[in-house]
Amino acid sequence: MGILSIFVDESGDFGTYSQHSPYYIVTMVFHNQESKITEQIQKLDQEILSLGYEKDFVIHTAPLIRKEEMFSSVSPNERRALFTKLFYFVIKSEIHYKTFVFEKKQFENVLKLEGRMAKEISQFIRGNQDFFQSFESVILYYDNGQHELNRILNTVLATELSQYDVRKVLPKDYKLFQAADLICTLQLLSLKCDRHELSRSEQLIFHNERELKKQFLKPIRKKKFM
Repeated sequence: MGILSIFVDESGDFGTYSQHSPYYIVTMVFHNQESKITEQIQKLDQEILSLGYEKDFVIHTAPLIRKEEMFSSVSPNERRALFTKLFYFVIKSEIHYKTFVFEKKQFENVLKLEGRMAKEISQFIRGNQDFFQSFESVILYYDNGQHELNRILNTVLATELSQYDVRKVLPKDYKLFQAADLICTLQLLSLKCDRHELSRSEQLIFHNERELKKQFLKPIRKKKFM
């Protein structure tokens, strides 16, 4: 029956709504472990090495775009190259994803937001029970970065699935966790494109809305869970 891996990452926080943090985004990446992606992982490792980084270097897309942390002295062209290599790893791997978007200003408080998140994730799993029940086991991979989301995920999975396991991950150990991070970022960029709100940092990497949509946003939608 196989094993289903679910890699989860988020963009945003549980703080109050602000112009700089208007959304909370959760991405689930689904991988049937019988579908091997070893070749794609090895190719990505080699490409990262070719750019002068260690093969376990973590491509964390938000600071990459904003030129923060370890990317503070990296040129826009090199940052785009790193982003693109991770992007094509996602495109070429046999995986799918589901993204949940919550606009924080719609919720009076954190409890209301948490309740909606739990409801939508539960409805998604319940609406696709045949898919989830087709696997012998389901394993949730999350870095426990936000305890509220960790609690929601475990409560929902315990309610909706007959059996599941949990693994705490380090981004450097799992390329698919980095894939979830990239998809969260692309979802946020899509929302910003809709509002014509790309920042200067984002324009340096992706140039303009048209190119971003053509090169990244349109192709990634083919990986959506159907």
